[in-house]
Amino acid sequence: MKNLLTILLFLYSSHVLASPQQELNEGDHLNPAILDGLLVKPRKLSDYQGKPLVIIVWASWCSHCREEMASFIKLKQRFQARDFNIIGISVDDDALLAQNFVKQSKLSFDNYIDKNVYLENMLGAHTIPLTVLVDSKGLILSKIYGSQKWDDNEHVHFIAKVLHLTPKQKSSDK
Repeated sequence: MKNLLTILLFLYSSHVLASPQQELNEGDHLNPAILDGLLVKPRKLSDYQGKPLVIIVWASWCSHCREEMASFIKLKQRFQARDFNIIGISVDDDALLAQNFVKQSKLSFDNYIDKNVYLENMLGAHTIPLTVLVDSKGLILSKIYGSQKWDDNEHVHFIAKVLHLTPKQKSSDK
């Protein structure tokens, strides 16, 4: 009985002491992280500092995530290519499913997989899709939950305002 109590106490204290990644909020700086590439080489999250960053947290099985991906490609076209980076973070358990989705969707931005839920916890992706807007120094400016139409005028102007960018005029905007 004493051994059982010792084991239970050890398991409980290990669980309590092993604090999971704390969720970051608007106004917090991103923590260091290694990004495991889906069809791209691994990188450090800090490699993206120097210009604003849009992080999309998604999964291949998430229909809302799949729907909004095309709008991110069009969003990038509404700005100068050098203005900001977009990266995707898949929370899929199966990297092959995520890779297949990236290939089939012909995504034109780098995508990574969150194998150990570090980024999912850090970014607070308790609901997906999640879009996180980050300034050039790694400061989280905004977190938007749920599917959006990122290439419509309202969202383009929102991104421009938050990230301090100037979108290109669309012929229908003139």
